[in-house]
Amino acid sequence: MATTADFKNGLFIEYNNDIFVIVQFQHVKPGKGPAFVRTKLKSLSNGKVIENTFNSGVKIDLARVERRPYQFLYKDESGYHFMHQETFEQLSMDEDVINAPKLLKEGQYVEVMYHVDTETPMSCELPPIIELTITYTEPGVKGDTASSSSSKPATLETGAIIQVPLFISEGERIRVDTRDSSYYERAKD
Repeated sequence: MATTADFKNGLFIEYNNDIFVIVQFQHVKPGKGPAFVRTKLKSLSNGKVIENTFNSGVKIDLARVERRPYQFLYKDESGYHFMHQETFEQLSMDEDVINAPKLLKEGQYVEVMYHVDTETPMSCELPPIIELTITYTEPGVKGDTASSSSSKPATLETGAIIQVPLFISEGERIRVDTRDSSYYERAKD
């Protein structure tokens, strides 16, 4: 048991028969009335972010969640298959519990969140930034843009299509932000 005074970003709580991670919180003490805590909570089961307000001092059940290292093996009709890095046991997961399934490539290291009490996998997270190769993009022509914020679509080695700056060409390695599937920077050799 914890109270709202124990809230911090990244804390896992049990709320409304689900497990949530606190993405953001703010303690508010209005001039009139009792204090409260405004939060943004992300569900581990479906990935949706909700906003919720807790009265100050309310007791909250903490969830015991572990991050375990896995490696992506392959995808087939039954789902995405992963292998634990230490025990070599294999695990199959559905696409909806992976934070960026279109950016997964064979051999990619991920972290799988496990609910410790029930030993069930909750979600799968890729590292925040990964390196991928561009397999196809139109060439950028000098003078195409009126501003520096122009972009073009590029197909990555995983088949995902993201927007990249005009100066990026086919065959280059780039770094991609997996939180929003966006271009981050060119990969350094």
